[in-house]
Amino acid sequence: MTGTYEIALVGTGGIAGVHAGDVATLGPRARIVAAVDPEADRLDAFADTWSIPHRYRSLDDLLEARSPDLVDLCTPPALHAAQAVECVRRGLAVLCEKPPALSLAEMDEIAAAEAAGGGTFATVFQHRFGSAAASLRGLVGDARIGRPTAAVCHTLWYRPDAYFAPSWRGSWEAEGGGPTMGHGIHQMDLMLSVLGPWQDVTAVAARRFRPTDTEDISAAIVTFESGAVATVVNSLLSPRETSYLRFDFEHATVEVEHLYGYRDDDWRVTPTPEHADAVAAAWADGPAGRPSGHAAQLGAVLDALDDGDVPPVSTADAWSTMELIAAVYASSFTRRPVRRGEIDPDSPFYRRMDGTGAPWMPKGAAT
Repeated sequence: MTGTYEIALVGTGGIAGVHAGDVATLGPRARIVAAVDPEADRLDAFADTWSIPHRYRSLDDLLEARSPDLVDLCTPPALHAAQAVECVRRGLAVLCEKPPALSLAEMDEIAAAEAAGGGTFATVFQHRFGSAAASLRGLVGDARIGRPTAAVCHTLWYRPDAYFAPSWRGSWEAEGGGPTMGHGIHQMDLMLSVLGPWQDVTAVAARRFRPTDTEDISAAIVTFESGAVATVVNSLLSPRETSYLRFDFEHATVEVEHLYGYRDDDWRVTPTPEHADAVAAAWADGPAGRPSGHAAQLGAVLDALDDGDVPPVSTADAWSTMELIAAVYASSFTRRPVRRGEIDPDSPFYRRMDGTGAPWMPKGAAT
């Protein structure tokens, strides 16, 4: 396509402002032509701030009036699947904030709607799109750094009790899970994008201190098809907040520590002494200068639309990340290892992340 892509932004909460600001950085490639929110005052304030000409109180109203090039879903998680299905059935391209759905069942509903309607669905996993992550993915399988051996994936954040004051926060029905689902999902997705298919997981999850139905901490050991083993910790109880990933290869360790986004300088590469020159040359061969963030992914989405391709991150890509999250919960609540592919439509964890029910909840709470 030539010209300017027209974007409709659905939802005008805090994350929508981030999206709007990043669309503005794209210059003439894209513009927000419509915004949707059921609260009129909030909708008007947002649209006035970002000079958005068309305003709608519902997604249905938008879709009856317009056919945007891209629908950007910035709504609460419980709305994502139904809204995505409605859009892709009409053949539209959708970009959706995380988590893309509340369950694997909902992910399959989105995929079926894509197949039926011809639209496309992509999830916002912006950490894939920084240049350093792209460089690392390009080196997997490169003899200069060797085979992957181990990894660390930690999302150690802090949220006080007051964070959960809104009734929908910390509930399985509205958010689908706690930090495993709503916070650590970004780092786990980046880990999977580097290390490839996972094989099995053994995990624990607990609700220690926060007034929630969901967990406030989880930990997992994940084995990959390559043989690499990763430790994954997701917490909302960590006063020194950090997002930390470490990838050990035969000839080098590659690390990144940040909080909500990284630049090239946040990454560190440590080679073995005998491979120092080769590792340095390999890392220098990769792209540089692009921080992670929504703007980076939005640019990649528009590139895909230019070429007639499915925008990244596709439903299949996001399904793998969601399957790992479901497996963390399933392993935690059944107290046994869970293999990839095991959570099928016959599993209680296919339709709800809490499956048979979190052990700290009243019996029968999960349905």
